[in-house]
Amino acid sequence: MTQLRKMTLEELERRNYSQATVQTYIDAIRRFAEHFHRSPDHLGPLEIREYQLHLYQRKLHPQTIRVHTAALRFFYRKVLHQRLSADDLPLPKLLRRQIPIVLSPDEVTRMIHATTNLRHRTILMTLYSTGMRRSELCHLRPEDIDKERMVVRIRQGKGGKDREVPLSPKLLEQLRTCYRSVKVRNGWMFPSLQTRRADQPITQKAVWHACREATRRAGITKAVHPHTLRHYAASRTMPHRSAEALSEARRTGVFVRFERVHARHSPFARGEPQTIASQLAASWWRGPARSSPTR
Repeated sequence: MTQLRKMTLEELERRNYSQATVQTYIDAIRRFAEHFHRSPDHLGPLEIREYQLHLYQRKLHPQTIRVHTAALRFFYRKVLHQRLSADDLPLPKLLRRQIPIVLSPDEVTRMIHATTNLRHRTILMTLYSTGMRRSELCHLRPEDIDKERMVVRIRQGKGGKDREVPLSPKLLEQLRTCYRSVKVRNGWMFPSLQTRRADQPITQKAVWHACREATRRAGITKAVHPHTLRHYAASRTMPHRSAEALSEARRTGVFVRFERVHARHSPFARGEPQTIASQLAASWWRGPARSSPTR
């Protein structure tokens, strides 16, 4: 480990950044240095400008470029203590938030049935049944499966928060079958199959591959990724009025975004009959009802 890398890791640790952010920033700084074949402390605003143009030419998403820029901002300002202005490290303007892709029940069923790999099928069932993120699935442990209370405990999720999600009997049986088939157990629900990562869990890339392969086999043309199944989980739990379901759907923000974009064309705007899901979405969009003043 170089002294520069050590200093960067120490500064990230001092500020209690998450491991995901640490890894993302380190990778971004490394790629920046590799692009110019020079140490990053020997590069400056001109190279940063050239590198940002290079990222745009690669047709990367503006959010991805923002992450790279944020990593460079941290490195030059917090590690090297250089006084670079916001004009030297501009953040690209983001596109308007778009409505996320949500699968239909038939499409999800086709994905599950098209998957012949036991582990891949279990991964997909866990994602769509619980609505957890792929990073949360990767760090799932057997002891997080509470069969007595029928919940799955998610430790250190986004923002370092713990939470619990419902566990269906069908998913419980699928998880049991998958875990019994594991030959080498290392304490993770989905252990890595790579020899050099024998003590580590499955990678997020492996989860992404399982999702894309199932999409291809099912003949689905939508751009499906693991987070798409999280959107489906929110749409599936919307009709139920449990606090956990409402909280999870509201956290995902699928229907709030939908109503904001399509407010003029919504059923309640046209005076049409409302389903339970649309009523709940309407209540979130309009806010809490105000009680009329008493006379």
